[in-house]
Amino acid sequence: MKAIKYAERGLTMIAGGLFDSIQVINKYKPNPSFTPKWSDKPLLKSWQKTKPTLGWPRTTDSLCPNCVIEARQDILDGKKDVLVLLNEKVGEIKAQIVERDGQIWMIKDCPSHGHFEDLMAIDAKFLKHIEATFPGRDIAAHNDEALHNHGSSTVRYGRGAVLTVDLTNRCNMMCDPCFMDANQVGFVHELTMDEIKEILDNAISIKPRRQMSVQLSGGEPTISPHFIEAIRYARKVGYNSVQAATNGIEFAKSKEFCRQAAAAGLRYVYFQFDGIGNDANSHRQVGNLFDVKLRAINNLHEAGVEIVLVTTLVNGINNDQVGSIIRFALDNPKKIAFLSFQPVSFTGRDEAITPERRLQQRYTLSHLAYDVKNQVGITEPTRDWFPLSLMGAFADFADLVHGPNSEWGQVSCGCHPNCGVGTAVMVDKETREMSPVPAFLNIPGLVKDMQKITDAARGKWASNIMMGLTLLKHYRPFNAPSQFNLYELFKKFDKSFGLTGKNYGKVSGDRSKDDIEIRRADRWNFLFIAGMWFQDLFNYDFRRTEMCIIPYGTQEGEISFCAYNTGIGWRNIIEHMHQNATVAKWYDEHGRHEIFAGGKKVPLSEAAHKLVLNEVDLARPNKPEMEGPKTAHEEKVMMRKLYHEMVLKQQQIKSDNGDKPVQIQGLGRKKEAAAVAL
Repeated sequence: MKAIKYAERGLTMIAGGLFDSIQVINKYKPNPSFTPKWSDKPLLKSWQKTKPTLGWPRTTDSLCPNCVIEARQDILDGKKDVLVLLNEKVGEIKAQIVERDGQIWMIKDCPSHGHFEDLMAIDAKFLKHIEATFPGRDIAAHNDEALHNHGSSTVRYGRGAVLTVDLTNRCNMMCDPCFMDANQVGFVHELTMDEIKEILDNAISIKPRRQMSVQLSGGEPTISPHFIEAIRYARKVGYNSVQAATNGIEFAKSKEFCRQAAAAGLRYVYFQFDGIGNDANSHRQVGNLFDVKLRAINNLHEAGVEIVLVTTLVNGINNDQVGSIIRFALDNPKKIAFLSFQPVSFTGRDEAITPERRLQQRYTLSHLAYDVKNQVGITEPTRDWFPLSLMGAFADFADLVHGPNSEWGQVSCGCHPNCGVGTAVMVDKETREMSPVPAFLNIPGLVKDMQKITDAARGKWASNIMMGLTLLKHYRPFNAPSQFNLYELFKKFDKSFGLTGKNYGKVSGDRSKDDIEIRRADRWNFLFIAGMWFQDLFNYDFRRTEMCIIPYGTQEGEISFCAYNTGIGWRNIIEHMHQNATVAKWYDEHGRHEIFAGGKKVPLSEAAHKLVLNEVDLARPNKPEMEGPKTAHEEKVMMRKLYHEMVLKQQQIKSDNGDKPVQIQGLGRKKEAAAVAL
C-alpha cells in the first residue's frame, strides 16, 4: 500500500499544477449564473454572498430575558395581542460582543432590569477561526411571505436544512433540561393529520425550494397516532430524508414498530443519547435508560434506519461524555454515522435559572472542540473545525452540476457561524482504523478552489473534471487510513452529492431494502461530528435567528428554532392558541399515556444487543462533580428550603422545662404578634 500512497502523492502534485493552470483561463469571463426551477433568483457567485457583521467588538440586537418573560406572559394572559410581536420590537435591547481575557462574552443592559452577561467562547482564537471561514449567506428567502412573517424573528435567508414538525407536546419521559417543558404546561397540543399535511404542503411552496430533512419531533413523536402516516406523507411530497427526534423508548420496545417506520420511509433517528452507561443517563430519571438506548439502536439498524446520536452537553454534568460517545461511535462504525453535540440552551424548564448555575453549567462550541482534542486526542480546534455553513459551498457546487432543470436544490447549511461547527473522521468499518478528514484533505484550500469552479459555471462535466482535480490537489495520502485511496475519495464525494448519476442506492421515497444495503456496503464511514448551539435569552442574537437552518413548521407559519423555543417564546404562544384540550380533559377522553420517570424502568422483551462497549467509559472514571443544585427541580427545592430557613425563620423555642409549644415567626409581622402555637 505504501507504493500506492507514493503514486497518489505524485498524482496530487500533477493535479495541482494542472488545476492552477486551468484557473488562469477560467477566471476570465465566467459564465453567468442560471436560475434553477427551484428558485426565482439565480445561483449566487461567491462574491455575491452577504455576511452579517462578524468579529469583535461588535454590536448586535438581542433581548432582555426579564422583559421577554413579562411580555410573553401578558400575551398568554390576554393582556396583549400577539400582533405586538409583528409590529413592535418587544423586549429588544442592544448587546455588545467583546473579547475579555482571551474569551468572548456577550454583555447587555436593560433600562428596567439591569446588566446581563454570558460566555460565548472560552477561546477567542477558536471563534475567530470559525468566523473567518464562513462562506456567506444562501439565496434570500422569497415567495415566502405567507409563512415567514414573525416580526424581528422572521427567517430571511436560505431555505434551511431541517424542517422540524412537532407532532405532539406529550412525552413518555420527564427530562431536565427540556426545550418545551413537556408534560408540564397543563394542556395538550397535538397536530391532526390534516394539519401535518398542510404544514408539509406549505413547506414546498417556499423558494428557494431546497431538499430538507423533515424532522418529526415533540414531545415524543412516536406516541402521536399519526407518526407513521406523517413519515409516509413527507416522503410522498418529495423529501428524501425524514427523521424522528426521539428518546428511543418505543423503538426499543418493538422491532415491528421499527420495521413499520422504516417501511414508511423513516431514514434517520435523531437519537437522544447522553452518554455511556446508565450512570451517564441517570439525570433522565429512567432506571434502565442506557439499556433502552442500546436496544433501540440494535432494532433500528436491523430495520434499515440510520442513527444520529444527539447529546445535550451541560458543564459539570456530562461534559466528560464527549470522548466516551465518540469512542462508542468509532467502535461501532457500521451503526453510527453522525454525532450531534448540543451545548445546553437554558430554556423551557430552565429559563428561570440562577446566574450562578448558568455560568457553572454554560458549555460552548469552543468547549466541545477542546474536549474532543483532550478526551479523544484527535483534531486541533483552530485547524480542523469549521462552521457548519461551510457545507453551503459544497451545496453550491452540486447545484451547479445538477443544472437549471433540477426540481430541488441541495440541502444547504447556511447558518450563522456562531450557531454550529463540525469536523469529520473517516473510519474503516472493517478494521476501525480512522483518521480525521482535515488531516488528509486540506478543507480550506478545497473550498476556496471549489468556489472558483462554481463561480466559473462551465457546465456539468467540465465542473466535475475540475472538481476531481481539486480533490486530488488537496489530498494528503500518507495521512489517510492505510486502506483508503483516491477511488474511495471520489466515490464518497459522488455518493454524497449525486454528481455523476451512478447508483449508490436510492434515498428517495421509493427506496427498497436493497437500496439501503447497497448504501451500507460502503467500507468507509464518514463520521461527522457536529456541534449545534441553540440560543437562550442570555445569549440571543437576531443575526443568528434570521439565518436559521432549522425552522419549525407550525400552524402559524415557519419560525426559527431559537425564536420558537427561546426568544420571545413562539412555542408557548402558538401551542396555547391551538391547544386541543386541558390535560385532564385529554386524559378523560383518550386515557393516560405511559410516562417513565422517577427511576421507573422500561419493560423490554430482551436486552441483548450487538454493540461494542468500552469498559473504561462504562466505569466513568472522570465523572464531573458540580456543587449546588444541578437542575431546575433541585433549584426549586433549594429555594423552598431557603425560604423556610431565612424568610419564615422557623425556630424551635424550648422552655427550661421543655413544655412550651413551638412557635413560628410570621411573614411581615412583629415578633410578639406572630407567634402561633402548633
